[in-house]
Amino acid sequence: MRYSTSKTLKWTLVKQLSNLNFSISLLLIIAIVSILGTIIEQDKSIKYYQLNYPIQNNIANFVNWKTIMFYGINHIYTNWWFLCLLFIFFCSLITCTFSKQLPSLRNARNWKFMPYNQKNNHNTIILPLQSLTNIIYSLIINKYYVFQKADQVYGYKGLIGRIAPIFVHISLVMTLVGSIIGLFSGFTAQQMIPNKETFHIQNMIKSGLYSHIPYNTLGKIENFFIEYNTNNSIKQFYSQLTLMNNQGECLINKLISVNSPLKFHGLTFYQTAWNINALKIRLDNKIIQQPLKETTIGSTRIWIYTLKLKQDHSLFFIFNGLKDKISIYNSSGQLIKTIVEGETFKVKSHSITIVEIMTSTGIQIKTDPGIPVVYSGFFTLIISITISYLSYSQVWTKKNALNIEMKGITNRGQLSFEEELITLQKQYTEFTQAKNSQ
Repeated sequence: MRYSTSKTLKWTLVKQLSNLNFSISLLLIIAIVSILGTIIEQDKSIKYYQLNYPIQNNIANFVNWKTIMFYGINHIYTNWWFLCLLFIFFCSLITCTFSKQLPSLRNARNWKFMPYNQKNNHNTIILPLQSLTNIIYSLIINKYYVFQKADQVYGYKGLIGRIAPIFVHISLVMTLVGSIIGLFSGFTAQQMIPNKETFHIQNMIKSGLYSHIPYNTLGKIENFFIEYNTNNSIKQFYSQLTLMNNQGECLINKLISVNSPLKFHGLTFYQTAWNINALKIRLDNKIIQQPLKETTIGSTRIWIYTLKLKQDHSLFFIFNGLKDKISIYNSSGQLIKTIVEGETFKVKSHSITIVEIMTSTGIQIKTDPGIPVVYSGFFTLIISITISYLSYSQVWTKKNALNIEMKGITNRGQLSFEEELITLQKQYTEFTQAKNSQ
């Protein structure tokens, strides 16, 4: 009795998992949750959510920072309940494939000689002449696979259209598996690297449970520069990036820019941002290097550097980009000179040279081992969906005492199939008449 109850529960579970309505409902829930994850910013600090999703005293404000943190919506794609949804959907696809799709395909490949005493709604055509050979030939030239048993003929074509749903399931499983591989094995690092400096991969902003950081790979920014439009707006910014091993040997070198990353052994290096960090100045025979103060006027970024010559006398260096000249003001706010990088000038017996405008480039390093699997899944999905539109058609014929009865059925394209049956009838008639005239 206990065994029977356990078996019944298992079959009930399998039946529920393989139910099409259940799978579609689950897919819709996953889609809605994914959309929610694109609306609410992911992986931000708690202060960010407190600022942007404050608690208000009204019923409509159910999405606040406490709700977001409690349900884990701030990292929705790695949350346990979202992963559970993916796992249940994965099980649903696998169960449906093995319990319904594969048996359906196996059944479609069987020879089905129809008992002609049963009534059905199939398309029926009566052929007045009696020649099974000609009807077989007509089916073959229309690309049907034909089988004969005594005075009955069975033909089918478009079996690949019945295979397509299986590959749709396989492609969805591949996409899910690839996403999970990337989730647990991938990482994302974000770094601001000074120009001409060597760096290790660090400062992780996202990492999977089983992600691996390649410590035997070093990077170096050989050069960073900005390309400007004619109106002095930024057109593009570039970093000459070199990857090396621990012995300092060059592995690969590439000039990267926005939308033109460097890819190497599963690592992808993206150009994301840039900044001006400091101004290196030679004051007489002394090198001074200090950070700049950044501010914004409208939409324009401004960098300011203050150089104290005496207690009551300072110089202010102001510029808004690498292309613009540096404007120098005194303590009274008067413009005393405009210079470029590398130029020397004198103020009150002091010799001042702008040695270098020190910049840094923003590099994002990502690895996602699941991407090839996801891309393969999407490619398989596109192909299988296209193939699924092919009709699966079946034709039965039976030789009677005075005629041949032909019946047919298809799973889609009913009008086209009816035209095809008429074509089969015409071809059969032509072949038979030609044979009789000989």
